[in-house]
Amino acid sequence: MHYICSMKQRLTHIIFMLMATCSLTAQSMVSGIITDGKDPLAGANVFIMGTIDGCLADSLGQFAFQTSKTGEVTLKATFIGYEDFMLTTDISQLTHCTIQMKEQATNIDEVVVTASTFHFGKSDSFKTMDALDVVMAGNSCGDVVAALQTLPGTQMVGEYGKLYVRGGESEECQTFVNGMHVLVPYSTNTANNTVRGRFSPFLFKGISFSLGGYGGEYGQALSAVLPMETTDKAESDKYGVSASLVDWNAGGTKAFANSSLSFNAALTSMGLYNRLFSERFDFFRPYRKLSGEAQYKKEFSTTGVMKSYIGYDLTSVGQRIDGRNLSLKEHNIYANITRKASIGHGYSLFTGIANSSVISDINNARTAGDHYHNFRNEVHLKAEIRKVCSRALKLSAGMEDYFRHSTLSYEASQYHLDYNILATHVDAQWRIIPRLFLNLSARAEMMETDWSVMPRATLSFIPNNNLQLSLVAGRYSQVAEDDYLALSRKTLGQSTADHAILSLQYKTKGILLRIEPYLKSYHHLPLLTNGNYLPQGHGSSRGVDLFVENNTLIKNLTTTLSYSYNDAERLYLDYTTPHMPEYASRHNLRLTAKYGIGKTIIGLAETYASKRHFAEGKVPYFNSLDANLTYLLSPKIIVYASLNNILGRTNIFGIDSKGLPVTATRDRFLYIGIFVSLKNNKAYDISNF
Repeated sequence: MHYICSMKQRLTHIIFMLMATCSLTAQSMVSGIITDGKDPLAGANVFIMGTIDGCLADSLGQFAFQTSKTGEVTLKATFIGYEDFMLTTDISQLTHCTIQMKEQATNIDEVVVTASTFHFGKSDSFKTMDALDVVMAGNSCGDVVAALQTLPGTQMVGEYGKLYVRGGESEECQTFVNGMHVLVPYSTNTANNTVRGRFSPFLFKGISFSLGGYGGEYGQALSAVLPMETTDKAESDKYGVSASLVDWNAGGTKAFANSSLSFNAALTSMGLYNRLFSERFDFFRPYRKLSGEAQYKKEFSTTGVMKSYIGYDLTSVGQRIDGRNLSLKEHNIYANITRKASIGHGYSLFTGIANSSVISDINNARTAGDHYHNFRNEVHLKAEIRKVCSRALKLSAGMEDYFRHSTLSYEASQYHLDYNILATHVDAQWRIIPRLFLNLSARAEMMETDWSVMPRATLSFIPNNNLQLSLVAGRYSQVAEDDYLALSRKTLGQSTADHAILSLQYKTKGILLRIEPYLKSYHHLPLLTNGNYLPQGHGSSRGVDLFVENNTLIKNLTTTLSYSYNDAERLYLDYTTPHMPEYASRHNLRLTAKYGIGKTIIGLAETYASKRHFAEGKVPYFNSLDANLTYLLSPKIIVYASLNNILGRTNIFGIDSKGLPVTATRDRFLYIGIFVSLKNNKAYDISNF
């Protein structure tokens, strides 16, 4: 019994000693305040590493908790958007302490500098638009180029329909598919008839339309670039058809384990439409285009992604004009294959090859009995290596070569032209401080034996998620068109343009705003001097672009305002004095409204362009009020209709050599189309890739 009592006493003493020890260690208090240097960080997590001792800071940034740890400990604080804070010291030093956290710097891979660029498709950038938006945007009728003409910086040139950007020629805007150059991105047509872009919007997952100030990767473009990225490997089969008064499409995708094969076939014909609706021009053979596209995409588990694309267009049209039967036929084929792969140690490699071939034949081009034949070919080779060096630095460097051939045969005009352009570039994207970013690049190009070096830079300040300020400057070059280059016996070399752009972008949940003043200066443009083209032309283009999109006025209503002011002047080609180019208009305005109600979307668009100047005189302003309606007939069927130029205004695009006004084929254009998915749950997955 004595032994048992003794054991009880010992156990009681041990328990009291343990309780006393716990009581003593529990009295260690950790307290203080946590801020970002200015404001308290309410909700920041503060704790002792290796324990569960800690708490959240209150609304004043204050924290306090007890810990059983003694001696040297590590205090850690975390808060979303800020770098982790750690302090190793004796526990006695953690009373009434002050923690100042630093804002977490954005990873350079997460930064999207949107100065002078509009992004479409899968992008979190300034402006987004998917394939269905392109098809049903205003008066685009499914044409990517027409949809892009709703943006500021583009100018209304109705007789051609091509992209004219910030006072530049249409040839100054170049198109790239998966990083590879497209020699001729438009279909053909007779004079004073709008052309269309060759590519279906359903082909692409993303479109980045840069109005100027692009990096060193892109060359041979004086004014703008249109890089388009095709869709990735499909995960399921898709088939669909669409039909309208002017075109019919069928296409789809077959998905495999790690690859997919896509196709699309389309026929465009104005025959039925011309019979239903009268037009001003006399076509003995209506405009027709037969086109086909195919794409194969394959993902390699360890070596990256391969994409291949091929597209072919056959276009023909015949028009009675000036007592002759003008007959035009063109074959246009484009193919590319690219591969992106990781090669280890943080490096990735891009390689690609593209071929463009265009064959044009025109009978009775200028006089009865004549024949015009032109063959153009380009092979584009490209390789680029990229590396993300750190969270603050990303580098890339590449080389490319353009091999070009052109043959012309027309009466006394005959030439065979061969040349190549070798280029190299280096790009560095650097985060100087957490919200200040610098992109430095340099591009060098050699044609024949002449080198051109073009430095480029973009400085961007991104103070928060809503605002971005950028300053862009750089030099850009482009070889003269083949006709001028051949006539000058390749002495023209390359023209250059210097860009300077100031960009302000503001974005909230319901409002997008962009303001961009710009200045371009042209040098070494082709100028006809004593019967020969010499690189003595020059010019300038200055202005400001404004874009506003608003979703806050009325529920389900989206409005946009796009305005451009441009003051351009040139001395080039056959100009005898500097003056505003014939394709340029000083003011371009577009207002749109899109309202959704139930299964219906109603759209209105107002387009205005001020007078244009021709040698024969001025032409009146351009104005068109357009309307469109989209109706979801079922989950797999969409019906779309649009009517352009509701008011029926006869817009005059120019003045011909006889002093007569140049007008469109018809004042109004009605488009009715139906889009049907045969094997998917969305109608707009028709004929997509």
